[in-house]
Amino acid sequence: MKPSFYRWDKRSIPPRTPTMYRSHLVHSLWFWTLSVTLGLMAGAAHAAPSEGLDGRVIVGYQGWFGCPKDFEANEEWQHWFVKGVRPENLTVDLLPSIHEIRQEDLCDTGLPRSDGHGTIRLFSSQNLNVVNTHFRWMREHGIDGAAAQRFISEMSKPEKKRRSDNVLRNVRLASEANGRVFFVVFDISGGNPETVTDDIRQDWHRLIFDQKMTESPAYLHDHGKPVVELWGFGFGGHPGTPFDVAGLITDLRNGKNGLPAATVIGGVPSRWRELTGDSQSDPAWAKVYRSYDVISPWAVGRFKNDAETDAFYRNIVATDIEETRRQGLRYMPVVFPGFSWFNLQNSRNQPDKAVLNQIPRRCGDFLWRQVSDALTLRVDAVYAAMFDEVDEGTALLPAVTTQENLPAGAKVEYLNQDGCALPDDWYLRVTGRAADYLHSRTVPPLSLNAAMGAQVHPSSSQK
Repeated sequence: MKPSFYRWDKRSIPPRTPTMYRSHLVHSLWFWTLSVTLGLMAGAAHAAPSEGLDGRVIVGYQGWFGCPKDFEANEEWQHWFVKGVRPENLTVDLLPSIHEIRQEDLCDTGLPRSDGHGTIRLFSSQNLNVVNTHFRWMREHGIDGAAAQRFISEMSKPEKKRRSDNVLRNVRLASEANGRVFFVVFDISGGNPETVTDDIRQDWHRLIFDQKMTESPAYLHDHGKPVVELWGFGFGGHPGTPFDVAGLITDLRNGKNGLPAATVIGGVPSRWRELTGDSQSDPAWAKVYRSYDVISPWAVGRFKNDAETDAFYRNIVATDIEETRRQGLRYMPVVFPGFSWFNLQNSRNQPDKAVLNQIPRRCGDFLWRQVSDALTLRVDAVYAAMFDEVDEGTALLPAVTTQENLPAGAKVEYLNQDGCALPDDWYLRVTGRAADYLHSRTVPPLSLNAAMGAQVHPSSSQK
């Protein structure tokens, strides 16, 4: 999804003076040094070796959240609000649980909670301590690592490029501190149709040779080559011609034209094999899709209940896997916990698309059905969408569980609304359990309760 950037209502938080900022920075650096030391000790005991994609559960990491004064001269609540800090101006449908993040690393919105106990606090992905906490959660739940999203449309805008660079540095340090792996995903949403493939070449070259990103001991390698994903080529309305994209993939895979050889994942349309539905229909795309090393079709929103999930895996994914095996490729399906973009669509003035809890999570049953179907088909790896995507309600991170902890007057999802009684980190637990089964190459039970060993929802789920 193409990122947007939102305006801050300056009345909500007083600006920091330079002295205050320097004091906060020194304190944060001290805390970060301590937390990295402790994290390295803990991460070393649970490190995920950075060689090999097979058998891994990877979570997508947007890293696009911001608040005023978080980095350089930013004055906006990026990906939280549009047109000022008010409940009706939220652009997210899920709020993170922040009790394990230090108060000084959070941004106070000034919005009262529905229960009257305090105000709503949010985080910025520009904060190293916050990102380190996110990766600590991945480690604690047995999740292998993250795919760091990098929006190619931002690389032509110096301010946004610096923010993106800073988030990627945070991801690198947090991965290293917590023994997780990471790799870069180039998302082409909103990219320049005339230059998108060249823009990727230039940025990937800079990340490798100037920032030495792939030299990190945490950067995921596969068959001795750094992993990189190209997400969005071939989707309807997205930039890139088959000819140009084919040339880019060839250079990346074979190490040509100044680029080192890489293992290339294709974040492709769900109907890539048929060239229908969400895929462009030009026959030339068929060869392009099959030129990737790994196929990872985007499944978010393609089904909404167990019957549709089973049909999708039976009719689409099973045949996809047969085709990739025939072509000598690998297959990494995308699983997601649910979907909701009520506030995001209202912020875009598209109320007809604004549906709260559009695809119910059903206490984790919806996500687990996908996991069970995927692992039964013996997939190579799994991509879980997404760690922090609260904009579209697919986030796996710890989230607010009850309505009274939400902003007064806001229309937002909460984890227990489908009749559950969940801990705030439930979806990380479920994702970590999926990793356990994938690591052991064991087919999981169809029932989430059987897999988790606990009853998670007192009322029956709607199938």
